[in-house]
Amino acid sequence: MNVRRLIPTAALSCAALLGLTALTACGSGSAAERKDGKLDVVASFYPLQFLTEQIGGDHVAVTGLTKPGVEPHDLEISARQTAKLNDADAVVYLKGLQPAVDAAVQQAEVRTKVDASTLTAMEKHGNEVGGHAAAHDDTAGEEDHADHGHSHSEGGDDPHIWLDPVKYAEVAKGVGAALAKADPAHAADYRKNTDALVGRLGGLDKEYAAALKNTKAKVFITTHAAFGYLAERYGLTEEAINGLDPDSEPSPARIKDLQKMAKADGVTTVFYETLVSDKTAKTLASDASLRTDVLDPLEGITDRSKGTDYFSVMRSNLTALTTALGTK
Repeated sequence: MNVRRLIPTAALSCAALLGLTALTACGSGSAAERKDGKLDVVASFYPLQFLTEQIGGDHVAVTGLTKPGVEPHDLEISARQTAKLNDADAVVYLKGLQPAVDAAVQQAEVRTKVDASTLTAMEKHGNEVGGHAAAHDDTAGEEDHADHGHSHSEGGDDPHIWLDPVKYAEVAKGVGAALAKADPAHAADYRKNTDALVGRLGGLDKEYAAALKNTKAKVFITTHAAFGYLAERYGLTEEAINGLDPDSEPSPARIKDLQKMAKADGVTTVFYETLVSDKTAKTLASDASLRTDVLDPLEGITDRSKGTDYFSVMRSNLTALTTALGTK
């Protein structure tokens, strides 16, 4: 993910002015205008589409802007999608992730705008996230140690909040409140569905916490820093080959450092993603005699996904992590 696109700009939409509810009165759309009476909602990409569908239930009609298999940050808004956005009752998006969506939402006359980045605390992450074992850091005497890639300086606001079940639950609460305010006739159902989803996410959080509590290793390598929030939540360290930008090329010093770190910290596996080239990950794994596996950032569900929805893919990710990290 291109780090330049992840740095949020100043809040320009009136959504950001109302904090957690992120509600606006920028348009005059109404659920009553639909023949079926449903609230017409546009969601920017899969995690927010799934969340909105779970909360809205039968009372909402949700349209996703990002098709399966398309990296969200690469999305370009078509004229048809722009028209759909302007006709919607509400839009749910994550400011700073998709520049094209941010620009379209800013200009759209949508009554309710929900910016997920205002619903939970955002953090700046670099290519190393979490508490590091530091076993491989006893190399200060080597002349290239300063370049070994542990700097957080390249980090912008990390948008991958949905990969932390706790943060995702916080977003769910905000979206639920926004839908209830936009469609008060069904507010009770929105609150009920929100509580149910938050409960399921709480259960998922407990599964992760229990499974990752006593692993042999605590460090895992990924293509880019998509799992920083997850690593911090469960006491792990994510070492990313390319930081927040999967398209960049790692320096020779970074590759050398990762090879040393893998040996020192008991790393067994290099994780890659289905929507990003696996060339560098597989080269590093081959040179360091490590395995490779998929850790899905859940930006969309495709036929290559190890699951059919958010929860099943998150559990597949947990299986991949526990297999790679081992158990005591």
